[in-house]
Amino acid sequence: MKDKPSEWIAISDLMAGVMAVVMLLLVVSVLQKGISELRYKEELVRLNSTKNDSITKVTSALQAMLGKKSGNDLIVLDLPARRLTLRDGVFERGSACLTSEARAAVANAQGHLANFLLENPRARILVEGYTDNAPVKSPVTDYQRFCTVYDDNFTLSAARAREARRALIGTLDTATAQRIVVAGYGDSRPLPGVNPADARNRRVEVQLVMD
Repeated sequence: MKDKPSEWIAISDLMAGVMAVVMLLLVVSVLQKGISELRYKEELVRLNSTKNDSITKVTSALQAMLGKKSGNDLIVLDLPARRLTLRDGVFERGSACLTSEARAAVANAQGHLANFLLENPRARILVEGYTDNAPVKSPVTDYQRFCTVYDDNFTLSAARAREARRALIGTLDTATAQRIVVAGYGDSRPLPGVNPADARNRRVEVQLVMD
């Protein structure tokens, strides 16, 4: 009977040791998780910094170019939004054909945008077409004259985005050119605070994106 107390002491010591090991493992696990989260946040900061640097580089080059070249009143750069806007005068009225002046203006920007894609494999350019809300009165079928066929504003806006994309591709290889994506929104997205019938809604926006 005298041996039993020592047995209980041994068991309690063992349990205390097990609990100490469990607590130590728990502390180590928490520390490892904290370190992993810190490294993840640091990596996110680094990646975001790289993305911002790449976009800042191309937008700064575009800003300098637009300040020097003639005919660039057709193109507006929105630095905070990382976006170029091709204004209404870029296209012939009711047409997807770029004017000769617009082709020259787009050509000035093309090299900078091409370098942006070539230097950043995860970069993309979204080319989005928009129109005012004036209805298409009759189908347009003369492709040679209008660079497209259409019977509504959505088709016209997509065709204008497509023609702008063609001008932006230049001599890019096929794989890189695939990262220039087009969409047409017709009159569904007028400019904020602007009457849907306003001619300013007739535009193509070129959005710079880093994934």
